[in-house]
Formats: sequence, C-alpha cells, structure tokens
Amino acid sequence: MSRVASAFVQVRWASILVVAVALGAYFAFTSPAFLTSSNLLTIAGFLCATAIVASGEVMLMICGEIDLSPGMVFALAPFVMYFVYNDVGLPLWIGIIAGLLVSAAVGLVNGLVTVVLRVPSFVTTLGMSFLLAGLSLTFLGFPVPTPQEGTRFADVMGHSQVAELIWALGVVAVAQIGLSYTRWGLYTISTGGNLLGAAEAGVSVARIKVANFMMCSILGGLAGTLEAFRISSIDATAGGYDKMFQAVSAAVIGGTALAGGSGTVIGALIGAIVLSVLSDGFTLQGIEAKTFNVILGGAILVAMIVNVTLQRRRQQGAL
Repeated sequence: MSRVASAFVQVRWASILVVAVALGAYFAFTSPAFLTSSNLLTIAGFLCATAIVASGEVMLMICGEIDLSPGMVFALAPFVMYFVYNDVGLPLWIGIIAGLLVSAAVGLVNGLVTVVLRVPSFVTTLGMSFLLAGLSLTFLGFPVPTPQEGTRFADVMGHSQVAELIWALGVVAVAQIGLSYTRWGLYTISTGGNLLGAAEAGVSVARIKVANFMMCSILGGLAGTLEAFRISSIDATAGGYDKMFQAVSAAVIGGTALAGGSGTVIGALIGAIVLSVLSDGFTLQGIEAKTFNVILGGAILVAMIVNVTLQRRRQQGAL
C-alpha cells in the first residue's frame, strides 16, 4: 500500500486530482443541484475552452516561454471565419481553416520576435494581445450570429456541449501523447529544462519554441471557434485576458513550472476542472465573484509552493 501511495505522490498532477475530487464531493454534498445533468453541462461548457487553451500554454511554458495573446486570438479566429464565409462567400469549413491559419500566423510572429529578436515573450505577447484586441474591436464592433446555427455541422463544431467536450478531451489526449512519447515532446522538455545543453545536443531550440508558439495560438483560435458555435454568437470581446489567465492558472495549478522544463497537459485539464467546479459551486451557493478570485489566487500560490516542494524532494530522492 505504501508503494502505491509513494508512486501516486510522484505523479505531478496527483495533488490537484485529490483537490478536484474533494471539491466535487463537497459541492455535491452541500448543493443538491450540483450533480444534475444541466449543471454538469454548465461545468463542461466552462472548462472545455479553458482546457484547450491551457494545453497550448503548457507546451509553451514547458519550453520556458509564455503567451498572453491566446485570449485575443480566441476572438479573432471566429471573426476571420465569419468574414471568409459571409463576405468572401467561401464554404464555412474553409472559413474555419482560414481562422486557424491566421491564428498560426499570430503564433509565428510571436515566436520569431521572441526567438530571433530576443524580446521577452511576456513583452512580445502582451503587445500582440493589445494589437489583436484593437483589430477585433475595430472590424467587429458588435456581436454577430454564428453561421449555420442549428445544423449538424454546427453541432459537431461545438454547438452541442458534448461535442465541445469531445474536442477538448481529444486535444488534451493528443498534446499529452505528443509531450510524453514523441521526439518533439522530449525536445520541448529539454529546451525548457536546459536551453544551452539542448542546443549543444543538436536540438533546434529556436524551431521548438516557434512551433510551440504557433500551436498555442492555433489552440486559442480553435477554442474561440468552438465557443462561438456553442453560444451561437461571435463577439469581439469574447475570451480576452480572463480566458488567458484561466488557462495559465489551470496549467500552473496542474503542475506546470513557470520556469520551464516540466509539466503535464493532463494536469492542466484537472486544473481547468478545479477552476470550473469552484466557479460553478460558488455560483450555486450564492458566493460573489470577488471571493472566487481570492480563493483562486490562494490556490495558485499553494499549488506553486506544493509543486516546488515536491520537485525539490524528488531531486533529493526523498520521494
């Protein structure tokens, strides 16, 4: 039994999984409406977009960078989709691809400015986020309905909350498999853990970072597109810094190190679940949003302290 417990503790996302289960049990006991099917769909609707964006943030944070612009790409990609479909007259699926290509271009610019010009990613992506927010508000000043509402295609693209959840779980699974079992994942971890050592070993650290910037932006655009279909509306104010900070919070709470070199996408998913359960549970209990922010801030601090402590003990061989 002690061996099982020891092996469980060594899993990076073990502590946050315990927290997620405990929170679920608490709210289920104190709020009868918590486990109803409609409320569970509400929780899923909140966590899906956060988990998708967090998957990209995890990969980028592991290689030692961060992106503050996915929340703005979140709003930009559906706008590009709408423009290509409604104004250009091309099929909707081409509009979706166009939105994701523009998202990838944003990530490419972020990556090149950070890697080639050596501008800190925090500064690069902060500037990009303001730029994208301004463009979205300028060219899409008011909400518009999502095309093909009520069709099977719209349901598959996220209007059905079950479909959006499947998209989120699929993204998390692919990203985690890529991180754990591919050369790309190994190089990502090596780049964040020891940049100089990875470069001397032949890893193209610049290419790895740029690719992860692009993936982070693409996932931000995908999450925004799915969310637009889910709520049947394209809004220039959707996503924003709230969605970005939720994604980063989920990654950090799930065990991803801000300094780079370690983290898991599964942990970010569990972190998104914790945030969703907390937000929904507090709403059911009538607790104000500001209280949620206080607890969220404390949770991030505690998660960081626990992660740093466990990592130190692992390195010392105590676990």
